[in-house]
Amino acid sequence: MSLLNPVLLPPTVKAYLSQGERFIKWDDETSIASPVILRVDPKGYYLYWTYQSKEMEFLDITSIRDTRFGKFAKTPKSQKLREVFNMDFPDNHFLLKALTVVSGPDMVDLTFHNFVSYKENVGKDWAEDILTLTKHPMTANAPRSTFLDKILVKLKMQLNPEGKIPVKNFFQMFPADRKRVEAALSACHLAKGKNDAINPEDFPESVYKSFLMSLCPRPEIDEIFTSYHAKAKPYMTKEHLTKFINQKQRDSRLNSLLFPPARPEQVQALIDKYEPSGINVQRGQLSPEGMVWFLCGPENSMLDHNALLLHQDMTQPLNHYFINSSHNTYLTAGQFSGLSSAEMYRQVLLSGCRCVELDCWKGKPPDEEPIITHGFTMTTDILFKEAIEAIAESAFKTSPYPVILSFENHVDSPRQQAKMAEYCRTMFGDTLLTEPLEKFPLKPGIPLPSPEDLRGKILIKNKKNQFSGPASPSSPDEQKPSGEAEGNSPSSVPIEDDTVWTGEDRTEAEEEVDEEEEEESGSLDEEEIKKMQSDEGTAGLEVTAYEEMSSLVNYIQPTKFISFEFSSQKNRSYVISSFTELKAYELLSKASMQFVDYNKRQMSRVYPKGTRMDSSNYMPQMFWNAGCQMVALNFQTMDLPMQQNMALFEFNGQSGYLLKHEFMRRLDKQFNPFSVDRIDVVVATTLSITVISGQFLSERSVRTYVEVEIFGLPGDPKRRYRTKLSPTTNSINPVWKEEPFVFEKILLPELASLRIAVMEEGNRFLGHRIIPINALRSGYHHLCLRSESNMPLTMPALFVFLEMKDYVPDTWADLTVALANPIKYFNAHDKKSMKLKEVTGSLPETVQWGFSPGRQRVDSTWGQGQGGSYQRSGRATDSQLGGAAGTKGRGEVAAET
Repeated sequence: MSLLNPVLLPPTVKAYLSQGERFIKWDDETSIASPVILRVDPKGYYLYWTYQSKEMEFLDITSIRDTRFGKFAKTPKSQKLREVFNMDFPDNHFLLKALTVVSGPDMVDLTFHNFVSYKENVGKDWAEDILTLTKHPMTANAPRSTFLDKILVKLKMQLNPEGKIPVKNFFQMFPADRKRVEAALSACHLAKGKNDAINPEDFPESVYKSFLMSLCPRPEIDEIFTSYHAKAKPYMTKEHLTKFINQKQRDSRLNSLLFPPARPEQVQALIDKYEPSGINVQRGQLSPEGMVWFLCGPENSMLDHNALLLHQDMTQPLNHYFINSSHNTYLTAGQFSGLSSAEMYRQVLLSGCRCVELDCWKGKPPDEEPIITHGFTMTTDILFKEAIEAIAESAFKTSPYPVILSFENHVDSPRQQAKMAEYCRTMFGDTLLTEPLEKFPLKPGIPLPSPEDLRGKILIKNKKNQFSGPASPSSPDEQKPSGEAEGNSPSSVPIEDDTVWTGEDRTEAEEEVDEEEEEESGSLDEEEIKKMQSDEGTAGLEVTAYEEMSSLVNYIQPTKFISFEFSSQKNRSYVISSFTELKAYELLSKASMQFVDYNKRQMSRVYPKGTRMDSSNYMPQMFWNAGCQMVALNFQTMDLPMQQNMALFEFNGQSGYLLKHEFMRRLDKQFNPFSVDRIDVVVATTLSITVISGQFLSERSVRTYVEVEIFGLPGDPKRRYRTKLSPTTNSINPVWKEEPFVFEKILLPELASLRIAVMEEGNRFLGHRIIPINALRSGYHHLCLRSESNMPLTMPALFVFLEMKDYVPDTWADLTVALANPIKYFNAHDKKSMKLKEVTGSLPETVQWGFSPGRQRVDSTWGQGQGGSYQRSGRATDSQLGGAAGTKGRGEVAAET
């Protein structure tokens, strides 16, 4: 992304949303229905409604998780409200007028705001356009200037009956230090008493910015400004600003032909935009205050906006992607007790998840409706059909790419399994993939279709058996435990329609399964108890798949894992195995490269061990390193693993699919995730980050500190850096004057991510951000922080300096200088040679390219020299998260012994 041409523009608010519409807002708890006017502010920051009393309520657009209309909107349960809306009359049109807006800080703690329009089908337009604003990538990834502007917009909308801004609102907005707020108001010649009010005309944007500069002065930016401005002058010329941009804000690895440096005439546009003084603008000068707002603008985003958009190749086989995956999706709390909820399926899918889990059990008479619950626990039940309805509604609201339903099927009734299959067929309709695509038959050696091939489709992962006649109940002997959502009865190897099994094949499979898992004796109850005590939980207690459910399964056929060799021999891309985190870790530890190769050919799913009763999560990074596609997590628990998952899958258009590095896709390449030295033809990255200051980090006056760490391959730097505590209890603008934190050698940047977290004294979390290394940009940046559930925080931000370079071993330091600037290097070399000539009377014969005899020479091909390989920089960076490093615009030069 060019500094002067931001890729992403802010969302556009349609005129009718700003003009407003009359609705009735109703609340089931109070049985109150109130006329309101519903609006979105012109900048798209808030959804708000005004009552007849002129009282207003606000909903931050970033807090909105879903919008629903028609049959998916909430309907009142209160009889009083039902009478108000004539809902019990046959010809009422309530559903054609209903609108529900869902908001909340996380996926469990939700609030439903219910509205009814006066005209039909109005709710549909509002629901769709509000959700579009919410899902726009710049809504959550707006620049610092936008978040500060949100505060001004809200202050000027929350007026008292006289149409003025109450001063008490300033104290509520900036609660950390009241005295500093009063002083800043005084500096702007504004009233500061808690009962005073300010005329909105006296508080335009220019005065607001002056207020912020007084409240939160930026001496650290003044220092940066001073180092680049004209000597003894209080301004920076456009030539100085151009130099600053090219030296500090530009990635040094960019190819100057493909990505030309900034020119003074281009930089003038930035001065026009950010300099508050009209006279300075005419003279092409930038003041220190203009510098602050320039560094808060979208041109200086820490994120490469390209990475937020859908930018990866979506036509690769399905197993070439990391897939956003959920475990026991229906649970809202722990694994042993708590509520199950169909709403969780909506929330998880809306977050971009593409694989959800359904633990299905037999329903009780008289209805015999299949249920979803966590078996043998005290968690509550939900109806299977409610979960399917929720999935049908929300499957493709966030991403158009395929959704995988991972069934753990304990319904040992052919009739109820038939009912489950019928619900899937009727509620999903054409979106349900019931037959393989013509170009991708279910045959060994044939790859899986791509996410693009399966766009808008729902795939079923359930046992698949072959039937020659009508479905019939299985005998108890057929119902053998086989692993989580895996295994086929009786051989635990999937049988597709076009497969002919010989006696030898079947015996071979059975023998290998017997080697892997000894049969257990005893009654079913004893077996169930053992299973519940194991890491697999109830996954190994699945029952036979009868014909109706089995017929829905195609590209995701679960089977018991036997060995990497057996899987390689069978070479069936449509077969998937699931592993508990412990089993997957064991395989990764013993045969990491084989695990990577297995995932090149087919899919694997990893899920939390059964003893995680608190619904905690394991770190997903280690299994991504092996190329595991479905690394399933408990979405209801926003711990660090889930935070990393949420942060990474926000990229590539929140599609739920991230393309793996080519080393994890190509059969002719070898990749060892435990490599500690180098990865062939991949340029390692050196990342340096200086934490400079913070702004509005807490609502209280506290001391704060910052933690910085990298998640990546085991061979990447593992150190977690930490700043000192801020010197005082100043949370408005603390400054840390410390040395840069350096991560010297990040082996595979495409697989690594950076985490920056702000904590207050006592280790209390204040905010953080996790960003893929390949989505970062060098330079000075304001980093807007997120909550524990990855929701944008309006106020807190960090100011940091980030620098990324190609890693070069110390052995090649001299050669790097020569290649980076050969003219400068050889001029210096010639001067050195002339001095030697003056001293010795002749040039030393051994001096060649400035190196000692026999050490190294420059060659035009790849080479290997002392200290390792070297690849010259001067390239276009590859912003694709899963793309190959160093493939665009690279000039490869290496040293050879």
